[in-house]
Amino acid sequence: MNNKLKIALSLVLGFAAFRPAEAQDQLHVLKMKKATDMHAFFKYTGNDVTLIAGHRGGMVKGFPENSIATFENTLRHTPAFFEIDPRLTKDSVIVLLHDATLERTTTGKGKLSDYTYAELKDIRLKDAEGNVTPYSIPTLAEVIEWGRGKTILNLDHKDVPLEMSAALIKKHKASAFVMLTVHSPAEALYYLKTNKNSMFSAFIKNKKDFDDYEKAGVPFNQLIAYIGPRVKPDNQELYAMLNAKGAMCMISAASSYDKLKSAEERKEQYRAIVKDGATVLESDYPIEAAEAIADLIKKDSPKQKWFGRK
Repeated sequence: MNNKLKIALSLVLGFAAFRPAEAQDQLHVLKMKKATDMHAFFKYTGNDVTLIAGHRGGMVKGFPENSIATFENTLRHTPAFFEIDPRLTKDSVIVLLHDATLERTTTGKGKLSDYTYAELKDIRLKDAEGNVTPYSIPTLAEVIEWGRGKTILNLDHKDVPLEMSAALIKKHKASAFVMLTVHSPAEALYYLKTNKNSMFSAFIKNKKDFDDYEKAGVPFNQLIAYIGPRVKPDNQELYAMLNAKGAMCMISAASSYDKLKSAEERKEQYRAIVKDGATVLESDYPIEAAEAIADLIKKDSPKQKWFGRK
């Protein structure tokens, strides 16, 4: 082999070795530009990509829930959107924290509402095993700006008044990628008055709930329906009603199957959720859940156009 050929071959091999590392640094992204994109992304068609929702972002050692670091870690492995938990500080700054108190997930003590945002800056987040991380409590505004062009954020309803959540979404022009968890039709109708394009994750666990949303006039093409934490026979009636209205159905494994001890047991149940008919799978372990159902994802779905890397 002459020297020129050796050099050329070494360059090719060098680039081949480099590309996987480069790809690993990229994030899986959801390409939403306007609110109607999100409506179309979540619309049930019968030929949909099963969507992974990271409950509080995900729970991996070294990565605390409700943190940008965790969101990015998840997106390095799989496309996902995230259910997150906004709460108010003493001086009315909206930050992310699931509990009303600090002990479980941070190095702080007491009620979050007793602290100003400035007083929280030296507090550090803990991972699910209680290990202290370098990460601090983020503001919702920071997370919204981080999420733009990357993912969809689903804001759970904790202690933040509805009007404050609506105002922040409007201020950041984020209706293309921020949706809202609602626990009643009344909450959905409030948001629709302020923004007709609002997108929801709605608690619809039975036919009465479905009827209440239908009677209230909440558009089913602007919601996904959380139908519960388990696969059960009653789900089939809900799938039929909701899918016929164009609404995807979500089962959350966070309080059920995520608690199983072995990865093999969890995998079996994640796959059962998809086979049951749910098109959204929420989990504390979004990376693991995505791997478990990878071969069940419809590669020929038109919904693939919303997925990318950057």
